[in-house]
Amino acid sequence: MTDSIALYTPEERRRRDQTPWTLVQGILAPIQFLVFVVSTILVIRFLITGEDEWITTVSIVSKTLLLYLIMITGCIWEKVVFGRYLFAKAFFWEDVFSMLVLALHTAYLLALTNAWLATHALMVLALGAYLAYVINAAQFLLKLRAARRQQARAEIRGSPVGGVAYE
Repeated sequence: MTDSIALYTPEERRRRDQTPWTLVQGILAPIQFLVFVVSTILVIRFLITGEDEWITTVSIVSKTLLLYLIMITGCIWEKVVFGRYLFAKAFFWEDVFSMLVLALHTAYLLALTNAWLATHALMVLALGAYLAYVINAAQFLLKLRAARRQQARAEIRGSPVGGVAYE
């Protein structure tokens, strides 16, 4: 990783630090993750035992609604910070993969509400959506970690530019 291309310009970093949408994202992300963990356990339990279909379905729908909420607020955050609702250069690949995550979660809701799949197949689809979510969450966490490292290096050097270099 090099310092040649920073994730944030100084102005973008200022906007990131000042917008309340940064806090909103910071609150919603761990809530969504907690719902994901509980829901994943319920889905796996259902697939093994066939028990608690209703609560498992509620957990998947809840996870999906939280995903929609975090995506909408994330788009607003991205617009405030980068001037684009989606696909800002700094988060292009994360946003691309987020579209897959949204598509899989939406496919689950459509299949559920239209009875397109049997319950077992719905649960497998949910697990596929969850796997995509884990990959996407890892993308964002790695970017956040790199941003913090670069910011710390910049502060040590006395540089006004923080952010993350990306390859």
